[in-house]
Amino acid sequence: MKKQAFKLLAKLNKLILPSYTKQRLDLSKATKVQMAILGWKLYVTKNVLD
Repeated sequence: MKKQAFKLLAKLNKLILPSYTKQRLDLSKATKVQMAILGWKLYVTKNVLD
């Protein structure tokens, strides 16, 4: 059940949130909001793969 919820979140993230790798974002110049989005996407991805 938990894994299915994270899979749904991952699909929503892909549709809604911006892709910073395609924008070639420099992490040293990222704002706090951009870092929070990156952290959230990392958290969801990690839980999908577990």
